[in-house]
Amino acid sequence: MEFHLEEGKQLNPNCSTLILPSLSIGNVGQLAVDLLISSLKADKIGYLDDPNVLPCVGNDAFSPFPVGKLALPLEVYESSRNSLLLVQQRSPVVKGMMIEYAKNIAGFVAANGIKHVIILSSLDFMRWKNVDVSSGLPVHYLASSSTDGADAKCDGLGWSKLPDYDPTQKMWKYLDEVAAKVASLDEDFALEELGDEDYYPSSPFAALFSCFKAKGVKVTCLMCYCSEGDNLPAAFHMAEASSKFLGLNQNDSHGNVGEKWITPFSWQTVYGPPADMTLF
Repeated sequence: MEFHLEEGKQLNPNCSTLILPSLSIGNVGQLAVDLLISSLKADKIGYLDDPNVLPCVGNDAFSPFPVGKLALPLEVYESSRNSLLLVQQRSPVVKGMMIEYAKNIAGFVAANGIKHVIILSSLDFMRWKNVDVSSGLPVHYLASSSTDGADAKCDGLGWSKLPDYDPTQKMWKYLDEVAAKVASLDEDFALEELGDEDYYPSSPFAALFSCFKAKGVKVTCLMCYCSEGDNLPAAFHMAEASSKFLGLNQNDSHGNVGEKWITPFSWQTVYGPPADMTLF
């Protein structure tokens, strides 16, 4: 993985926390990161180039004016006032290369002195046991601060630890060993039939979690359950969770008066124009 700074930009050594999405069902992590970048007025300082991420190019997601800026697969943004870096991933990882990508980005993080990584992701609603939305969409987490994945700060915010996390389970153990280079990648292992207990450790966030942990970097995964479709409400929910976790103040974002969040310009066309009501 190579890091390319934009002309005249440099990485602020005081930015010791990184937020990045883990691509999953409903794209909630990506949408939440877009919302954070837009609302914090984060400055684009460069991009990452990794052979395990599919190439893509598009128009700038945040500006309404055609100034010639392009969106790339892995963009790096900085909010210096919050000592915060954000990485936005706009294309998927090549099939079968998730662990290699996770190793590479963990190496980038460790080499640049980043102390804490927050991963935003989503989980398949069909896998949710004991569904309870009586108090809103709950946030689930997994943290490296203890061996069982628990974290006192997350518990204090009323969040629930990822259910069924067991670091001794076969696939979680395999991820930890590969990340720590105790074991090598086993192609046959990936081809084995996966059971229900393998859903979480086979998800992209799990490879990232294990690889950051192996580098000695503190990592916290924040997740919610969702389905495919319009997940903008879940994105707002995850952005709010990130804000609470980091202790960001209302004044740290640049929304309109009475509004905390600025929706990216690109969201105006996410689901197309409204239906023509003369049809009904």
